[in-house]
Amino acid sequence: MDDDLRERVEREAERAALFNALKHDSDAQVGAIIGPLMGDNPDFRPYGDEIPGVVAPVIERVNELSTDAKRERLAELDPDALAELDADDETDGHDLPELPNVEDGVVMRAAPNPNGPWHIGHARMPAVIGTYAERYDGSFIVRFDDTDPETKRPDLDAYDAILEDVAYLGFEPDEVIRASDRVETYYEYARELIDRGGAYTCTCPAEEFSELKNAGEACPHREKETDVVAEEFEAMVDGEYDAGDIVLRVRTNIDHKNPALRDFVAFRMVDTPHPREVAADYRCWPMLDFQSGVDDHLTGVTHIIRGIDLQDSAKKQRFVYDYFGWEYPEVIHWGHVNVDAYDVALSTSTLKQKVAAGEYDGWDDPRAPTLKSLRRRGIRGEAVVNAMVELGTSTSDVDLPMSNIYAHNRELVDDETDRAFAVREGVRFERTGGPDVAHPPLHPDYPDRGEREIPVGEAVFLEPADVPDPGERVWLKGYGPFGREGDRLVYTDESIEVVREKGVPVVHWAPVEASVSLRLRTMDGDVACFAEPGVHEYEPDALLQFERVGFARVDEHADRETVCYFAHP
Repeated sequence: MDDDLRERVEREAERAALFNALKHDSDAQVGAIIGPLMGDNPDFRPYGDEIPGVVAPVIERVNELSTDAKRERLAELDPDALAELDADDETDGHDLPELPNVEDGVVMRAAPNPNGPWHIGHARMPAVIGTYAERYDGSFIVRFDDTDPETKRPDLDAYDAILEDVAYLGFEPDEVIRASDRVETYYEYARELIDRGGAYTCTCPAEEFSELKNAGEACPHREKETDVVAEEFEAMVDGEYDAGDIVLRVRTNIDHKNPALRDFVAFRMVDTPHPREVAADYRCWPMLDFQSGVDDHLTGVTHIIRGIDLQDSAKKQRFVYDYFGWEYPEVIHWGHVNVDAYDVALSTSTLKQKVAAGEYDGWDDPRAPTLKSLRRRGIRGEAVVNAMVELGTSTSDVDLPMSNIYAHNRELVDDETDRAFAVREGVRFERTGGPDVAHPPLHPDYPDRGEREIPVGEAVFLEPADVPDPGERVWLKGYGPFGREGDRLVYTDESIEVVREKGVPVVHWAPVEASVSLRLRTMDGDVACFAEPGVHEYEPDALLQFERVGFARVDEHADRETVCYFAHP
C-alpha cells in the first residue's frame, strides 16, 4: 500500500468512524467500519489484510474525541453526513404505520403456544402490540393458545417463562388468558353453531375426506339432521370416541376455490391428556382457528397481527363469524423475521432439544438465540423492542441484524456504564518506569464521576494483537507511553501528542499482580481474561464496558474467578 492510498484509507476510515460514533452515541468499532469501508471503496479490497491495521489507530483517535470535537471534525470532512445525522435527530415519525379504525378503541393480543421460553423472533409480536397499545391507550392481552395437548404439547414451565419474557420487554399485559381454562366456553359456541346449521359431525377417514374435498364433493355426513349432529357432538364431549374416530366440521362452501377452506375441522378427539391438571380430563379439543376466533370476539380484540402464511386462518374464522353475525377484527399480515449471528434455527423445539442434550447450559446460555440469553448478557428489553419496531409490519420477510439490537442497547446504556480493562489471553511484560498507580476515568465523557485507581505493579498484561514489535511504542490507556525493549516495557515520558502526531497505538492493559481472573462468556465460547482489580467491586447484574472489548454484564464473583456475560461490542 503506497502513501497516497494509505492517506485515503485513513481519511475514509476517519469519516466513517466519526459518523458511526455520532449516530450511535458510542465508541466506533473496527468491525462496524471495515465492511462499509471496503464496500464503498472497491480499490481498497486488494489490501484487505493491511486495512485493519491502518484503520484501528484512526478509530482509536476518533474515540478519544469529545462529542463536540467529533461533530466539528465530521463537519470538516463530510458536512452532508453531519446534516444527515441532524435530520435523523429531528425526525419524529413512527416506524409503525397507523392502525385503521381506531375510533372505538384498540384491543390487541399476543397468542403464544406455551411450549418453551421465547426465542428472539418471538419478541416481534409483543414489541409491536405493546407499542400500539401505548400509542392508542389500548389493551394488550396475552392469550396462551394451549388447546393442542399432543402435537404442540404445552410445557408447564413455559407459561411463567413467557410472561417473564413479556416483562423483560417492558410490557405488563392487561389480561392473561389460558385457552385450556375455557374449553366449556368453546363447547357452548360449538353447540350454538350446530343449532344454526353451521357444523356437522364426520366419521370419514382423513384420507377419504381429503379426496372428496379436493374433488369438491360433499361428505356423506354433511346432511345429517341437526339433532343427530348435536347428539354425536355430546358423545365427543363425553369422551366416547377415540382419536381419529370423529370430528366436528364447519359447513362452508364445498366447492370453494381454496380447498383448505372446504368444511374445515373445528373439533377433534385427542387421547393424550393435557399437562395442566384443570384440563387433563378433556378429550374433545377445539382446533386453533375455532378457539382463537371465539376468543378474539369474546375478549373484544379489534386488531389482529399474524404471519402472512396464516391468511387462511382469517378466511376460516370469517365463516364462523358470519354464522354468529359477528364483526371480524382488522387484520394485518406480516412476513417472517430472520435474525443473523446464530448458527441454529429460531425454533423452540430445536432449542429445547439442545438444552435437553446439554449442548446449551440452559435457555440463557449466551450461544442461545433466546430472550433469556439476551437478558443475562445485559441487553435491555427496550433495545429489542426498538429494533423490532423499526422492522415495521411489511408483508415481506425482513432481516434483523443483531447489530441493530446492539446499537439500540448502546444508546440506552453507554452514558451510565463505567469503563474497565479486561485483557484476553494476556501476554506478560515487565515494566520499567512510570507511575505506580494509573488513574483512568470511570467514564471518558463524564470526568466528574471520578477515576479508577489501578495499582500497576511490576508487570502488565497486553492482548496478543496489541503487543508492539521490539523498538516500537504503545500508549497504555489511562496510564502513559511505553517502548518495548525485549520482554520489557520501558516508560518514555512523552506527551499524548505521540498518539496524535506519530500514530502510536492506544491499547488497554491489566496489572499482573493485582489482576482479577475473569471468565467472559460469549456467543463463541468462554474466554479467559485478566481484569483490573476494581471489577470485584461491582455487584452481580452491573454492566461494564471493557474498553476496546465491549459491554458485559457481571454475573457472579466466584472463589477463583469473576464471571461476566458478553453483551456486544
